[in-house]
Amino acid sequence: MKQTEVLLQPNPNARIEEFVYEKLDRKAPSRMNNPELLGQYMIDAGNEFGPGTAYGNALIKCGETQKRIGTADRELIQTSAINFLTPLRNFIEGDYKTITKERKLLQNKRLDLDAAKTRLKKAKVAEARAAIWAEEVTKSEQEVRITQSEFDRQAEITRLLLEGISSTHAHHLRCLNDFVEAQMTYYAQCYQYMLDLQKQLGSFPSTFLSNNNQSSSTPMQSVSTPSVLASASASLPSVSNSIVTSGISELKSSSGSRKARVLYDYDAANSSELSLLADEVITVYSIPGMDSDWLMGERGNQKGKVPITYLELLN
Repeated sequence: MKQTEVLLQPNPNARIEEFVYEKLDRKAPSRMNNPELLGQYMIDAGNEFGPGTAYGNALIKCGETQKRIGTADRELIQTSAINFLTPLRNFIEGDYKTITKERKLLQNKRLDLDAAKTRLKKAKVAEARAAIWAEEVTKSEQEVRITQSEFDRQAEITRLLLEGISSTHAHHLRCLNDFVEAQMTYYAQCYQYMLDLQKQLGSFPSTFLSNNNQSSSTPMQSVSTPSVLASASASLPSVSNSIVTSGISELKSSSGSRKARVLYDYDAANSSELSLLADEVITVYSIPGMDSDWLMGERGNQKGKVPITYLELLN
């Protein structure tokens, strides 16, 4: 029971505070947990860097996911406390204490009965030697009958209590199953949140993900990263083909301009390039001598080179 409390709330000071508030029959103040705090710091940092930058935008997305994990963590603690910890604590502090008390009392009754039987045996031996009167033997026999009766009564009480253990085990087995299901739900939620986040981060240019690709050593990365990167890399040729079929070659051979929708966020590598935000619409055109993988993009008074694979030409 104690170790489950540690698992759900690693902070000992927080556990003491919750214990005090529970004894005072008052609700403990709500505080942000560690994932929620990390998420808020990430969001704040992302806003400082600027949501328009790739790094700032990624920080905000990570922060939002951490806060969702924090919410799932709260749900796990609440569900586990109601369905597992509380019934277990009620048993340990209630029925278990009663059973322990009655078993100890039974042990004392057995010792009293053994002592009475020993005295009766000694009395009969003394009677045979004519050392005591018959009344002493009768008194010892009466003492044995009384202690035997008390022992039998206590044994029956203890037996009835222990017979209820089987139903208690069945109840706590259901509680344990609820605890496992709560953990399963929590980890499934966290995995899905991180998978969604990884897919969002997968839309960033590969130059921003190269460090992760080189150092992907954890099991989760080895399982999910290839599928995300493979889908992302597989989508680039299709995007490029759609652009070509939509008239990219015609645009390059003419002096006109077209509207284009941005498919992914892009952070300019130098002053000659234009940073992009996913789903925004910009004006694009070609200039003589430009690399075939690039176009000139304009957004208001801002302009610069933009990669073709990040664009979808509009009709």
